Amino acid sequence: MELKRVVVTGLGAVTPVGNNPEDTWKNLVAGVSGAAPITLFDSSLFKTQFACEVKDLNVTDYIDRKEMRKMDRYTQLAMISAMQAVKDSGMDLETVNKNRIGVVFGVGIGGIKTFEDEVSYYGKNKENGPKFNPFFIPKMIADIAAGQISIQYGFHGPNYTTTSACASSTNAIADAFNLIRLGKADAIVSGGAEAAVCACGVGGFNAMHALSTRNDDPQHASRPFSASRDGFIMGEGAGCLILEELEHAKARGAKIYAEMVGEGMSADAHHITASHPEGLGAKLVMQAALEDAGMKPEDIDYINVHGTSTHVGDISEAKAIKDVFGDAAYKLNISSTKSMTGHLLGAAGAVESMVAVLAVKNDIIPPTINHEEDDKDEEIDYNLNFTFNTAQKRTVRAAMSNTFGFGGHNACVIFKKYDD
Repeated sequence: MELKRVVVTGLGAVTPVGNNPEDTWKNLVAGVSGAAPITLFDSSLFKTQFACEVKDLNVTDYIDRKEMRKMDRYTQLAMISAMQAVKDSGMDLETVNKNRIGVVFGVGIGGIKTFEDEVSYYGKNKENGPKFNPFFIPKMIADIAAGQISIQYGFHGPNYTTTSACASSTNAIADAFNLIRLGKADAIVSGGAEAAVCACGVGGFNAMHALSTRNDDPQHASRPFSASRDGFIMGEGAGCLILEELEHAKARGAKIYAEMVGEGMSADAHHITASHPEGLGAKLVMQAALEDAGMKPEDIDYINVHGTSTHVGDISEAKAIKDVFGDAAYKLNISSTKSMTGHLLGAAGAVESMVAVLAVKNDIIPPTINHEEDDKDEEIDYNLNFTFNTAQKRTVRAAMSNTFGFGGHNACVIFKKYDD
C-alpha cells in the first residue's frame, strides 16, 4: 500500500505570548517571555506565584456566552485555536465532505479547574445535600474538546482524544498524520489544549518540587540548559494544525505551510515523572521519527526540544541529541520555546509543532532565552547550538519537535519544506 502525503494547511494558537499564530510567532522570534504573577487565582500562599497565562483574550469574540458557560477553560482555548486553524485553512465548509474530516485533539489533564470548583462548592455546602452543576462531567472530561470541535463544524470523521501527559498533543498530531496517510480521512483538525493554572495544578506540581520558585523574577525563571534552572513554569494555551492529504489540498487550491513526513513514539520505562538519565527514550523516539521519515540526521536543521528547564530533563535530552545526530548535532539549531511560553503541558506539543512548521516556512529559529554566559552546567555540551537569547536566520529544510511526558511517554514529529 502506497502511503499518502500529508501537508499542513491551517494553523491556530492561543498562547501566553499571543492569541493567534501570527502574534505568537512574532513574540517568540523577538524573545518575549509570557511569565508574570498569577491572576487566575490567589497564589499568595503558594511556593510558586507566577505562571505563563493567556492574556487579554475575549472568549466571547469566538464563543457565545451561553455555550462558553458549558465549557472548561481548556475546551474554550481548544475551540478558539481550532476555529482559527479552520478559517486559516480556507476550507469551503459548504462543499467539503465532512464525513472525511476528523478531529484528534490532545490534553494531559482536562477540566481540572471545573473539578476543583465543583468539589470545593460541594465541600462548603454539603449540609444541604449533594448539588453539582449538570454540566460538571461534560465540562471536566478530557475528550470533550474534540467532541465540541466536531459538533461546531459537523465533522463526522475519526474523533477522539489522546492523553499522554506532556506528549498528548504530539501524539494527537502523529495519530492524525497516520490516519490521513493510510487513507482513513482527507483532513484532520489536530492539536491540543491545557488550562491547569489553578490551585490544584500549581499546588500539585509544587508538592512534587517540579516548578520554579523564582517569584522575584518570573520573566527570567524559565532558563532551559542553564545551570541555575530550578524547575518549569506552568503555562496554559492551545495549538491546532490542519493536516490534510496532499491531493485533497491541491484540488481545492490550499496554501501549504509544510509537509509532515515522520513521527516517532517510545517509552522510557524508567520512572513515573523523571526522564531516563541517559535519554534512552528520547534517543529511541528521535531515531524512530527519522526512520519513519526516511531521513538521515544531517537532513534535520532544527529541533524544537522538550527543554522544560528541569535539571535531569535538559541534560538527558542534550545527551540523546548527541547520540542520535553524532557529528550532525553540532550543525543543528536547537531551541526551547518553553523559555518563553512556559510549559503548556498537554498543549505543548501542538504549539511547538506549529513553531517547527513556521521555522520551516520562514527560515528563522526562535531563541532559547534567559541564558547567561557564566551560567553553564558542566553536564551539558555547549558546543551544541542552543540558539541562546537571539533568533537566528538559516535555511530550515526540515524541523523536528520533541515532547516527553510523565509516565515516560515520548513523541516526536518531523516537518519539511513542501516540494511537489
